Amino acid sequence: MQPIYIPHLQKAPDKTRIITIDESLPELETLTPIKGRLSVQHRGNFLEVAAQAETIMTLSCHRCLQNYNSRISVNTSEFIWLQEPELEAYGVEREVGIDDLIETLPPQGHFDPTAWLYEQFCLAIPQRQLCDQGCPGIAAEASSASSTAEALDHRWSALSALKQQLSD
Repeated sequence: MQPIYIPHLQKAPDKTRIITIDESLPELETLTPIKGRLSVQHRGNFLEVAAQAETIMTLSCHRCLQNYNSRISVNTSEFIWLQEPELEAYGVEREVGIDDLIETLPPQGHFDPTAWLYEQFCLAIPQRQLCDQGCPGIAAEASSASSTAEALDHRWSALSALKQQLSD
């Protein structure tokens, strides 16, 4: 996907460019190409960007550490304000207001749909990656687990002694 020159959007029909997506993003490791649709509409002083896309990614389960395939879908929209960047000298610290926490682009600049789509897919990857809701995790042998834990770190010996006293 090529970057879109923002002033050209104003000359497009309905001031909109619709992109059909059927490709892989170089920075995002996926099993299948990303398939979907991206719409960029110029609304005067902001862009309205919307996407519906999906792909399949290989993730690693946080409980058992096994790899599994998961369908990652994006169905989102965002407003990107068009304004020139403020040239202001900032000191060591700067107070950031709530209005500064929005994404902006220069009105005569470019919108990069590849970078925007990459960010949306990164946000869609689940924070808690589980191969199955009932995943038991890594199986540990009961008898060797306690002896291995003691052998690995002697600092836990005081806790083991306290556990032994309480169980007696």
